[in-house]
Parts: sequence; C-alpha cells; structure tokens
Amino acid sequence: MSKPAAQFEPLAVAVLTVSDTRTPETDTSGDLLVQRLQEAGHTLVARQIVKDDVYQLRKVVSGWIADEQIQIVLTTGGTGFSGRDSTPEALSVLFDKHIEGFGELFRQVSLEEIGSSTIQSRCLAGLANRTVIFCLPGSNNACATGWDRIISEQLDARHRPCNFVAQVRR
Repeated sequence: MSKPAAQFEPLAVAVLTVSDTRTPETDTSGDLLVQRLQEAGHTLVARQIVKDDVYQLRKVVSGWIADEQIQIVLTTGGTGFSGRDSTPEALSVLFDKHIEGFGELFRQVSLEEIGSSTIQSRCLAGLANRTVIFCLPGSNNACATGWDRIISEQLDARHRPCNFVAQVRR
C-alpha cells in the first residue's frame, strides 16, 4: 500500500536583515525573501532589520526561536568576511543541530554564478527548538539562489525524498 501524496503545508516564517546601512525602504534582499516565501504559499509572521552586532542578532533570533508561532527564520546579510560580518558567530551557537549540507550546497550552486568568490560565503543553517534557520548572504542574487535552488524545496512537504517540514514544531 503506497503512502498518500503529501500536501503543501504553509509555514510561519520570520525574515531578518542584518545590516548597518539598510532601512525598510532599501532592504531589497529582505523584500526578495518575503516575496518568494509568500509566492510559495508561506506566511510572513515577523520581519526586522538589525545592525550587525552579535548580541542584537542573538536577542532577536532567540526570541523568534522561543516563539511557538515561528517555524522558519530566514536571515540575509552578515555572512561574509568584510567589516563587521558576524552572523555565523552570532547564530551558530544557538543551533541544536547544524545543517552542514546547506552551506556546502549553497557554495556549490553559487560557484556556477560567481566563480571562486563563493569561497567567501559563510552562509549556514541549523535547527534550534524545532525552528529551522537559514542564514544567507546579503545580496539579492545570493538570496534568490538560496531560495530558488535550495530552500524552497526544503520547505515544501511534497519534496521527496526529504524536506524540513516534518522537523519544525506544529
């Protein structure tokens, strides 16, 4: 007897832009992620811009991890090597489990688009309190690549052989 086909399940998503310079009017990578997740059928439940400060990042994301309504956190920015980029240092300590394959796959896919410069991407993902967190670079192209080539499928219960929908809290 075969399993019934999986149904799409809309997820509750929070979007965090990490930037010392972006404002709600200039946050194009945050806008792109919001547009993509809503087009896919998910719901935006929180959105914020935070300066690239380890403790401010931890404060916001810790609150979202503790919020029982939020299932997914998408961050954009702070994953490079320049200036104050500190998203990996700020958020990786919050993870119960690291999703090593996300960063590896992102850099592999990104290699096709930006060549060896992808080596400077420190994007990462993890699971914390049954909340999946994806940390993307701050460029629109990188956010589009991450969403279109990896994240959208992993947040769709119909994607086989596996996805992260069963891992998030209900």
